[in-house]
Amino acid sequence: MQEKINQIADYLRYSSDELEIIKKSNSYLMNTYARELVITKGKGMYLYDKKGYKYLDLIGGIATCSVGHANKRVIDAIIDQLQEVINPSNLYYSELQAELAEKLCKITSLNRVFISNSGTEAIECAIKLFRRYVHVRNSNKNKLICFKNSFHGRTLGSLSATYEKTYKQIFEPLVKGMVHIEYNSISALENALKKDKKIGGILIEPIQGEAGVIVPSNDYLKQVFELCRERDLILILDEIQTGNGRTGKYFCYQHSKIDPDIVVTAKGLANGIPIGATISRADIDFEKKEHGSTFGGNSVSCAAALATIKQIELLMPEVASIGKKLLKELENNFCLDNDDKKGYLTNIRGMGLMIGATISSGVIQKFANTKTLYLKCLDNKLLVNFCHEKHLRLLPPLIIKSAHVREGIDKLRRTFGDTG
Repeated sequence: MQEKINQIADYLRYSSDELEIIKKSNSYLMNTYARELVITKGKGMYLYDKKGYKYLDLIGGIATCSVGHANKRVIDAIIDQLQEVINPSNLYYSELQAELAEKLCKITSLNRVFISNSGTEAIECAIKLFRRYVHVRNSNKNKLICFKNSFHGRTLGSLSATYEKTYKQIFEPLVKGMVHIEYNSISALENALKKDKKIGGILIEPIQGEAGVIVPSNDYLKQVFELCRERDLILILDEIQTGNGRTGKYFCYQHSKIDPDIVVTAKGLANGIPIGATISRADIDFEKKEHGSTFGGNSVSCAAALATIKQIELLMPEVASIGKKLLKELENNFCLDNDDKKGYLTNIRGMGLMIGATISSGVIQKFANTKTLYLKCLDNKLLVNFCHEKHLRLLPPLIIKSAHVREGIDKLRRTFGDTG
């Protein structure tokens, strides 16, 4: 452990204070995360480390800080609520909880909301709602279609719906009834429905985020929806990463003009404050004591969410245009040739401010791996994310401006320039 710390310190030039924090973290926290920086402050599009260095943040807390770090309106809402009541519990009615539920129902045109603390909890709630709906109808169609390369969370139910085997093999046995098929293939969906008559629903990401921002064909989600209506299937949309203004509509499915049965959201809903929400049709609901959460829907999280939604709605008109600008700049600067060995990025894709690209084989060869590339980004004071050792993922706060795009491109150019 000490040798590893020394190697990292040599590269990032950690201060003695930072080293102490790293040592304490490695000694007492469970070994679940690979970390490099000691972050102490955030403001707008930037995060600051313990030494005061300023980093342009193009990953936005993995899409959680939707309206920027230390957003004043969200902070004011949180402080005001902290001075009133924090968590009176779900034994009592809450005005803010009711306001948030009403707002989410109006955005989606759905009817019921359960508020939890995270995306994975919201997915668990959706799976339970689906199973309950099937049970009440005395049906045996209790299997869910999920998709290859999907990611829905790390608790046992959401992990069962997740595809990546390395995430879940050692935690078996998992929840049964999840059928994984090819994403962006209607024929694969039709074949699965022919083979298995116990399939009663579909759980799908409108864009696969953790897989590296995999964008399906324009009509795919519409076709999935139409199949659900033809076959009487429950359509559950995982909008944890794609929602909250990320793609230029409040929810990504709204681009396809469809009406899902259940929508799951979290991440950017409260600008970094833990929250999740499962939104459903009126007839897809729990009875008393069938589900619950001690902290879900607490007053502080709801206040933060309501303030964040107001900011998101103001920012959404600019998301599409600034996202297109970022995509174009990436293409112009880094997709230099169709030949992987001559370009830095290939297959640059995305919608709004959810953008992915594949790292070229030439870059991977020169850097040896994306971990080294990531460290070079840190050295250039740029925060990005890499998925599956080959994909660049950008999820910047929705407050990003043209100047930030130029700054990010310059920092990436310096990073790639280190390839030699």
